[in-house]
Amino acid sequence: MAEYDDGFAVFLEEIKQHPQYNTKKITEAYELAKNAHGNQKRRSGEPYIMHPVAVARILFRLGMDNECIIGALLHDVVEDTEYTLPYIGEHFGSNVELLVDGVTKLGQIPLSTREEVQAENIRKMFMAMNKDVRVIIIKLADRLHNMRTLEHMPEYKQREKSLETLEIYAPIAHRLGIRAIKDELEDLAVYYLDPIAYREIENSLSMKQEEGEKFLNEIKSQISERIKPVIENANITSRVKSVHGIFRKVYIKGKSFEEIYDIYAVRIIVDSMIDCYNVLGIVHDMFKPIPGRFKDYISTPKPNRYQSLHTTVLSGSGVPFEIQIRTWEMHRTAEYGIAAHWKYKLGRGGKDSLDAGLSWIHSMIEMGEESDSAEDLVANIKGDLSIEEVYVFTPKGDVKNLPTGSTVIDFAYAIHSAVGNKMIGAKVDGRIVPLDYKVRTGEKIEILTSNQQGKGPSRDWLSIVRTGEARSKIRSWFKKERREENIEEGRSIVERELRRNFIRLSGEKYGEFILKIAERQHFGSIQFNRLMPGIKDEYNRNWKEDKEAEKEKIAAPDRIRKTQASDNGIVVEGIDNCLIKIAKCCSPLPGEEIVGFITRGHGLSVHKRSCRNVPQDLENCAEPERWIKAYWDDSVRVETMSTLDVYAIDRDGVVLDITSKLMNMHVKIHSINARPINDGNCLTTLTVAVNSREHLDNIVKIIRKIEGVYHIERSGV
Repeated sequence: MAEYDDGFAVFLEEIKQHPQYNTKKITEAYELAKNAHGNQKRRSGEPYIMHPVAVARILFRLGMDNECIIGALLHDVVEDTEYTLPYIGEHFGSNVELLVDGVTKLGQIPLSTREEVQAENIRKMFMAMNKDVRVIIIKLADRLHNMRTLEHMPEYKQREKSLETLEIYAPIAHRLGIRAIKDELEDLAVYYLDPIAYREIENSLSMKQEEGEKFLNEIKSQISERIKPVIENANITSRVKSVHGIFRKVYIKGKSFEEIYDIYAVRIIVDSMIDCYNVLGIVHDMFKPIPGRFKDYISTPKPNRYQSLHTTVLSGSGVPFEIQIRTWEMHRTAEYGIAAHWKYKLGRGGKDSLDAGLSWIHSMIEMGEESDSAEDLVANIKGDLSIEEVYVFTPKGDVKNLPTGSTVIDFAYAIHSAVGNKMIGAKVDGRIVPLDYKVRTGEKIEILTSNQQGKGPSRDWLSIVRTGEARSKIRSWFKKERREENIEEGRSIVERELRRNFIRLSGEKYGEFILKIAERQHFGSIQFNRLMPGIKDEYNRNWKEDKEAEKEKIAAPDRIRKTQASDNGIVVEGIDNCLIKIAKCCSPLPGEEIVGFITRGHGLSVHKRSCRNVPQDLENCAEPERWIKAYWDDSVRVETMSTLDVYAIDRDGVVLDITSKLMNMHVKIHSINARPINDGNCLTTLTVAVNSREHLDNIVKIIRKIEGVYHIERSGV
């Protein structure tokens, strides 16, 4: 059997060169881990102890402290061996115990879907980060070493781990500002996800390597000649763009290799901020700057505290290259991010400064608490961790950063949930824009609000917003403000889905069955149709009644004989041959929950269950006997009228644009009326024929794309 060098002896010699490390305690942790893992092997056949040693060495190079390195050596001990957390706490201290516990809890748990597994891990990750950010720094180092040795895993695991790395771990490393880990994680992930593209990029870079090095050396020499006599201690280095950076631009954004301006980059590090701007003036005098390619991250730092001046210029031979200018302190933060707090004892504000840089973690935790499903949580966090961001300004000049593609609604909720909930419009650089307007870096945004009673966000906004934060705050508003409506809507969805899947139970058993489902979901919210496979299996195994009993029982409590559908496609329980009218106050659509009201001499009037004219408590209202159950017959396709109020900027041709769009969709327009309102806006009220809620939603979506349209409401709702 081959002898393996686990690397600790060399590592220990490196540690001894730095007096701040407690070599005795670190050695004790290594000995415990080596003994605990014993004969355990990795997939490569190497002793398992090589992994925690490698993770600890990555953290050492980041400059992390004693506790973090000890925690890395012990991070798999509790999960894989007989040693306990209290034992670790007793021998290495409570902080190490917290770190090991945090990393251990990030292990996967057996849940029913991949989304739920990933969501649960993400929740744990942010909860652990909230207690001590070093937990996630250890986890990032752990993931980096696993990615370096991923060739020993099955191919499907390679792809799964690489995708998760690209979507979750690399963006977290970016948010924490740890550039070295972020870049390597991204490059390794691309290597396994698209090896052909990776090799193509590598070949392109290697073909240009010799000429690239020659080019960069000439540029550095020219800059040095101009800068060194004027600015002392200027350090000039160069780099070639990472494989992943090129991959994003070539294979995702569709650019050619020649269209990438920052393949080559020169970095200039100086002593002071004033020197940064002086250097910028010199290089702009030496080389022609490319318009629109200058970014000042010194006056407007990135959320991960990154600061630099970036400019792209053309050399004398016409080759574009990027120049980054920063101070030494900025450079340390750019390279090590949050880890610089330990490596260089930065963060002049101490713990408060560190906490301020981690405020985004708290918003991620809030988002996790308010997400409707595991799938939503994963999607929201992936979106909000997006590496590409825009930086926009409030009217007072404060900077807000948002993921690329964010709208003015996202901006409103980034300021405060109350601002988003009261929003009725927005101005960008002084001009009114539609609510789905996507903000761009450098724009000044003003949110228009209203204190009018009953105003609030529209459900349509959920399909417009980009950030999980905005989406969760909108849903939270509807949960609080529309609780009764949500309960009724949920009850209707459950009953309809059970009917469609032929799940039939009597009243008492129905209640028990629903309670069982709710308990299994811990009374949480989730898309009901996602639960149906498990519900049908549970029903068939434990609840299904015999054929004779089934004929006598019903699909939901209190359901009575189903009568024939009317011409409107409406079924009213217990009543045949009755005049049925659609109530104009709310104009319910097929698929929406409805209720019937027996009028005096004018038949039955059908309302939306959430209509303002329908009592919330039908059993205890003034005339409960006049309210009767009704629902849409799914097998009947009918048309009904729906009225929309379209708010837009008052311009020539806006009504013509609306009617043209509707005609192209073959939508029947029964009436249309336009009138000017305040501040140069207009209101167009139109009544159209629709056959379902989905049909109406599609109409609204098309109208919203018309230039100047910024808000649409359904009348009577």
